[in-house]
Amino acid sequence: MITAITVGILSDTHGFLDPRIAETVNQCDYIIHAGDIMGAHVLRALEPGLQLHAVAGNNDNAMVWIDEEADVVNSLPSKLKLNLPGGLLIIEHGHRLGNNPEHDQLRWDHAEARLVIYGHTHKRVIDTSESPWVVNPGAAGKVRTKGGPSCLVLNASESDWHIKEIVFPDSEINTRDQAA
Repeated sequence: MITAITVGILSDTHGFLDPRIAETVNQCDYIIHAGDIMGAHVLRALEPGLQLHAVAGNNDNAMVWIDEEADVVNSLPSKLKLNLPGGLLIIEHGHRLGNNPEHDQLRWDHAEARLVIYGHTHKRVIDTSESPWVVNPGAAGKVRTKGGPSCLVLNASESDWHIKEIVFPDSEINTRDQAA
């Protein structure tokens, strides 16, 4: 019986997974990718101890991915639920709510959850002010990282949950791409 687990949470790789993010989340028991993956190679670079869970973002469709990966992108759900020690986690990309999703709406839509994870905005958020908590890990690639590629790590047990924010400095390639 698992009593405590770690969950690496990332989003918005847009076809490039920062290797520092991969190294961080690959040490976790579970990995959550909250969409805008844009390539099966990103998912193959993620090797959790137990399970990988990913949802489709607004850029995850067969027209954007290469033809050979159509089966992978078409199998991505729009929303996932994951039972963890101490509560339910729900993942969606969040684009259905526009570019500035209201946390109240996410809380209403997923009232049964302990934690709601979304992506899309590339803006890191850890909102634990109300239940369920609402988080966005920011961007884990090189597109609009807003201060550097980032992810979250959730430590979850039956009695306690903690979320750690991890932000890496922009690399030269990230800075150059963002300025373009």
